[in-house]
Amino acid sequence: MVAKTHSMGLYGMNAFPVEVETDLSAGLPAFEIVGLPDMAVKESRDRVRAALKNCGFDFPVSRITMNLAPADKRKEGPMYDLPLLLSLLQASRQLLCDLSDAVFLGELSLSGQLRRVRGVLPMAAMAKEAGFKRLFVPEANALEGAVIQGLEVYPVRDVPQLAAHLQGGTQIPAALPAEAGEAFLPLPDFADVKGQALAKRALEIAASGSHSVLLLGAPGSGKSMMAKRLPSILPDMTFQEALEATMIHSIAGQLEAGGSLLQSRPFRSPHHTISTAGLSGGGTVPRPGEISLAHNGVLFLDEFPEFSRAAMEVLRQPMEDGVVTISRVGGNASYPCRFMLVAAMNPCPCGYFGHPSRPCTCSPRAVDRYLGRISGPLLDRMDLHVEVMPVEFEELSSQEECESSAQVRARVNAARKRQTERYEGLGFACNAEIPPNRLRQACPTTQEGERLLRRAFEKFGFSARSYERVLKVARTIADLDGCEKIDASHAAEAVQYRTLDRKYWLKAF
Repeated sequence: MVAKTHSMGLYGMNAFPVEVETDLSAGLPAFEIVGLPDMAVKESRDRVRAALKNCGFDFPVSRITMNLAPADKRKEGPMYDLPLLLSLLQASRQLLCDLSDAVFLGELSLSGQLRRVRGVLPMAAMAKEAGFKRLFVPEANALEGAVIQGLEVYPVRDVPQLAAHLQGGTQIPAALPAEAGEAFLPLPDFADVKGQALAKRALEIAASGSHSVLLLGAPGSGKSMMAKRLPSILPDMTFQEALEATMIHSIAGQLEAGGSLLQSRPFRSPHHTISTAGLSGGGTVPRPGEISLAHNGVLFLDEFPEFSRAAMEVLRQPMEDGVVTISRVGGNASYPCRFMLVAAMNPCPCGYFGHPSRPCTCSPRAVDRYLGRISGPLLDRMDLHVEVMPVEFEELSSQEECESSAQVRARVNAARKRQTERYEGLGFACNAEIPPNRLRQACPTTQEGERLLRRAFEKFGFSARSYERVLKVARTIADLDGCEKIDASHAAEAVQYRTLDRKYWLKAF
């Protein structure tokens, strides 16, 4: 007799149905798992054997062959423990029930307890798409799977509890979707930042249009402090944005036990020693990297020139396309990666080049070499270049209350709402994502604004990409002002944020 249960597989962002087939035949006792399993799946034999014994079931003394179909797709991870055990119970006639409409996922302990697995959310979405009605997962994954509507998700504690449920005994109540929590969780507030009006204004613009930012200034000027407060002014995530971000974190195994949809935009801040694969993603079976984990959120790279050249350059294509494709012998995996890049750096190795009071100890050659670590093409892709000047004593000692994140965030949400309404049905949602063929329609400019942009283009020698970036930033500034057309004042402020590369990357000695 051949018994069948259903599970799911995962490769990149794509889940696929897996059918677990079990055959018991005469011959010397053996236990074989076929169907392109990895080592974790092969080790399921020992976990299944111990779990059956410790849960009061008999382990069949037969030649056992278990197949994971389709056999041409690699199966990895311990998520197949539970369907393998159930298929074996069915084949040995110890479990008699219809499992044709159910999907099972879960890692087994030797005592039969279920441990959480990664990737439940995308697999739950595929289970519903494939027509399954029920999904059985470990308790720690239940709220994650319950996000998908139209699919009954059952939180399973252990094998005896599941067996009783399947045979009509004590029923397991289906998990309910988690109630929406506060979209704006307690975060560091911009009210803590003294002075730095220009930098705070630039970050408000960046948050409003999802623009990338380069913060350049001396040590202690507040670059990292402001970057870490950026999440507190980011706009609310839509359900679709939260779903995409949560799927990536689920695949990477970075959701907390019992977690559901992410409520806050991701904020990732990897150390500068990170490898290229750690940033972009990789592995034998490709996993998402930091740029994908920052999808719909912020990727903060502190001490930007200290990152390896290869790691910095790997950002270029994802910043343009919003997706990263990892190619391996076994296939290609694509992960979305629409993130706000916020980079912070010193102007020179000692950090005090251009400082109003402290002298720089670096030679001109050392400054050039340090700044040259950021390539021109990568710098071109940064929408705003912001010079962060040292804070004066009067500002630090002032008792005047600074503007809070909640006040700034209200303006950001209003600007983002205008963009969402303007671009509805066009395949993008914010100014930073405007494609070239939509740029002119999305960014109408007054005659004065057009003349100012022309003069800036000719004077600074902007590339075509730089010009597009300036236009998009000007569009965001106009949205913050509630204007339909880009005026000269909007264009002038946008141009102001493209001057740092001219000031520092050209000879300044």
